[in-house]
Amino acid sequence: MASHTPTASRRRWGSTVAGVLILCVMLFPLYWMLNTALQPDSGLLQVDPVPGGLDFSGFSKAISDQGGHLLTSLAVSLGAVAICLAISAPAAYGLARFGLRGSRTIVFGTLITQMVPGIVIANALYNSYVDLGLVNSYFGLMLADASLGIPFSIVLMRSFMVSIPGEVIEAAQIDGAGPVRTFVRVVLPMSRNSLITSGLFAFLFSWSDFMFALTLNTTDEVKPITLGIYQYIGAHVGDWGSVMAASVLSAVPAAILLVLAQKYIAAGITGGSVK
Repeated sequence: MASHTPTASRRRWGSTVAGVLILCVMLFPLYWMLNTALQPDSGLLQVDPVPGGLDFSGFSKAISDQGGHLLTSLAVSLGAVAICLAISAPAAYGLARFGLRGSRTIVFGTLITQMVPGIVIANALYNSYVDLGLVNSYFGLMLADASLGIPFSIVLMRSFMVSIPGEVIEAAQIDGAGPVRTFVRVVLPMSRNSLITSGLFAFLFSWSDFMFALTLNTTDEVKPITLGIYQYIGAHVGDWGSVMAASVLSAVPAAILLVLAQKYIAAGITGGSVK
């Protein structure tokens, strides 16, 4: 066994080096975005590989120009998360526990909906939104963005709720809890990891949405950060420092949430795999 130790050590070092190189390649666009943001007076092709100093004037301009759009994205994304969880959690529980006929077909159909091109859905929604008066509204954009996360959330939470022991639910019912109380007081707390994971992905789907933001808004009343940066590039194509600074700012909330919720994500995704 001792003769194999050097070989195993070299393999571990080789895997570590390969992993670090792959990580560097994946993170390089983020580094270059931050590097460009710290050199607001340089053209896109004249940016130094390493900034000579820390110039935050691009960030100041980006906050001044795009701060309101960041708040709009935050409000829309949080609303989309609330709507997504309010719909997908009961749906997942029903598919997991009520023995509905064709539940597997319903789950499969839910997955199929995510394969429909976004532009098709956006165009169909626009006609309905015009009739309902939801164009250029926060609530309308929340509903549209929530639809991005509902299929994924239903599938994820159903796989977790199926693994909840039936004895726990039966014990709550014996104690006098009805279906709604059992769901709220027993099932949801036990499904915390999957709820957090679903909510996080719903937030990310909504935060990064561009198609619905572009299609369902015809004025500047409701402009998320993705649409703001898109129009910002056209208006400030020569000021790449501010554009990249706005892009960095738009990535910060998602990065913070991913770091804070990483342990819940791992538990939520794998929680339904073992019963």
